[in-house]
Amino acid sequence: MATVVTDDRTRAPGRRLAPGPRRSRPGRRLARRNTFIGWTFILPNFVGFALLTLVPVLTLFYMSFTSWNVFGKAPWVGLANYTRLLDDKSFHKALLNTLYYAVVHIPLTLVAALALALLLNRKMRGVAFFRTVAFFPYITSIVAIAVVWNMLFSPKYGPINQFLGALGVDPTPGWTTSADWSMPAVLIVGTWREMGYYMLLFLAGLQTVPAELYEAARVDGAGAWQRFWNVTVPCLRPTTFFVTVMLTIGSFKVFDLILVMTNGGPGQSTLVLSQYIFQKGFGEFQFGYASAISVVLFLLCIVITIFQYLWDKRRDA
Repeated sequence: MATVVTDDRTRAPGRRLAPGPRRSRPGRRLARRNTFIGWTFILPNFVGFALLTLVPVLTLFYMSFTSWNVFGKAPWVGLANYTRLLDDKSFHKALLNTLYYAVVHIPLTLVAALALALLLNRKMRGVAFFRTVAFFPYITSIVAIAVVWNMLFSPKYGPINQFLGALGVDPTPGWTTSADWSMPAVLIVGTWREMGYYMLLFLAGLQTVPAELYEAARVDGAGAWQRFWNVTVPCLRPTTFFVTVMLTIGSFKVFDLILVMTNGGPGQSTLVLSQYIFQKGFGEFQFGYASAISVVLFLLCIVITIFQYLWDKRRDA
């Protein structure tokens, strides 16, 4: 007769089995190894950011409280540079011109880039060529662009004024030689140059819009405008937010285009903050005062970017 061997723990349902010996966890070693590998990828970029960006920015804030002029020590002056800004008419003019450029350039470039992206998002012959043509001004030398456009804007011999004269416009605009038309001329060139780059960003966003949404909208009887407003625009919100932030930062720190086209003139009609910083720092060697203007420009960009972020989050709520 077979004998059945039983364990006391099996006969006592209320008792718990004794815990076995703890096993080693090789996953911890793997996790530490992956963390180390991750830091090896991040560390070079972080070191470069710290040395080339973070340290100069912190130095900028410190220099804004000094009167350093490149030679000798940097005497501490506290808030003297910032109080000086309150009475600096050239700073006020540069600030107004910068705001004027940003307020017009941001929506104008945004609309032009989106319209160009919608036009070149279709399947048609030669679309790759036209996309390249639209993007080419962005990678072209800014000096070459400024020289060509200054010739086009020539009041007497430029083809633009000749065309306007043929249409009966009299007198024709002075463009870069006129205090009233110099900033519109810069805005035209700036929008033409940058809309190709932001067109590519919108094209990338349009590629992510599901085709099923357009088909469902057509089934519901939505027209082209309704499909654009109710399907395309909501799906492009992340791309639009990114483009708006990039345009805002680029508009407030515009420098090279104005420096080559008008050099801030005629008078101070196109003087912007970036050029004024350059003049005070590298022209007059007032690096402390130039640093204070740079801090104001930095804070202005930060405040507007935070406002855009909060506005975007509020629309999501």
